[in-house]
Amino acid sequence: MRYLMLMVLATVLVCGGCSNVSSIGDGGTDTDTDTDSDTGPVECDLGEYIGDYEIHEQPDIAAIAECTSISGDLYINCPSCTDLDGLSALTSVGENLGIEDNAVLTNLNGLGNLTSVGVYLRIDDNDALTNLDGLSGITSVVRLEIADNATLTNLDGLSALTSVGHLYISSNPALTNMDGLSGITSLDGGLEIADNATLTNLDGLSALISVGSTLVIHGNVGLTDLDGLSSLTSVVGLFIKDNAALTNLDGLSGITSVDWGLTISGNPGLTNLAGLSGITSVDWGLTISGNPGLTNLDDLSGMTSGGLTLEICGNNALTNLDGLSGIASIQPGVIMDPYSRVCDNDILPDCEVCELLDQLTSGTEWLEIYDNLDDTCTPVPASCP
Repeated sequence: MRYLMLMVLATVLVCGGCSNVSSIGDGGTDTDTDTDSDTGPVECDLGEYIGDYEIHEQPDIAAIAECTSISGDLYINCPSCTDLDGLSALTSVGENLGIEDNAVLTNLNGLGNLTSVGVYLRIDDNDALTNLDGLSGITSVVRLEIADNATLTNLDGLSALTSVGHLYISSNPALTNMDGLSGITSLDGGLEIADNATLTNLDGLSALISVGSTLVIHGNVGLTDLDGLSSLTSVVGLFIKDNAALTNLDGLSGITSVDWGLTISGNPGLTNLAGLSGITSVDWGLTISGNPGLTNLDDLSGMTSGGLTLEICGNNALTNLDGLSGIASIQPGVIMDPYSRVCDNDILPDCEVCELLDQLTSGTEWLEIYDNLDDTCTPVPASCP
């Protein structure tokens, strides 16, 4: 008996702090993620749940119904959840809010009183979600990602957003517009709009003035113009790629310089680069490639710096390089391929490329030229290979 009592006493001493083991019903004092809803509702300290919390089943929602805030992350990953109504008391999430892989959830109305998400808001792979109206109280996030939501048609529920660091909208096949983002005037980080098959315009971004990192518009097959970006004056990098219906770049006319590279590629409907006429310098690299309808580069004529590398390839209707007349030098790339190239432009005469070589004062050894229109230059420029 004495031995048994000593063992019990030792266990109590060793496990004196074991009350913080993660489980619902522990008073919300742990810093681990709670996932066990069988023990009943959690207890919130003055309404706050301390730590991270995950929702995998409908009862997990009921268990936290009395909490008004979560100090850490909230992840809603519940394939069987039909609504989030039990979260109506929640007003803030201290760190990240993830709403992911919810197969039958059609709306987020249960989050209607949520006004604050501390860092990251991710809405990803929700097959039945049609709108974001339940997020109408959120005014700022550091990073917003909306991706792979098969039935999401609009972003109207985000109309209160005025401050966003990084913004990514990708692979939402039913999304037709960006109108819910009309309150955003600047981004501290990057903006990526990619692979939204029915997106036809960017008019919802008409208030956007600056992007603090790269702007990527990629693979939006129904996008016809960039007019919604007409207020934009500052970007760090600019990449317009593989937008099958894009006919012009007029919406980019306010941009004057690009620090991290300019790429226009894979846009078959482009016949000119008119929206880029205000750009005077590009650092890191200029790439104009795979635009089969592009006939000239005249709208780059104000550019005096071409950065490190230059690539003009696969533009089958391009007839001259007159728009590059202000570029005096190129340098080897420092990140990937060190070489510049002019190649695979079916009707671009070699003489045009030779004239480009003649105007370069440095870097000609880093320029590769091949598979353009083979012709005879008369007279042959001094630098012509």
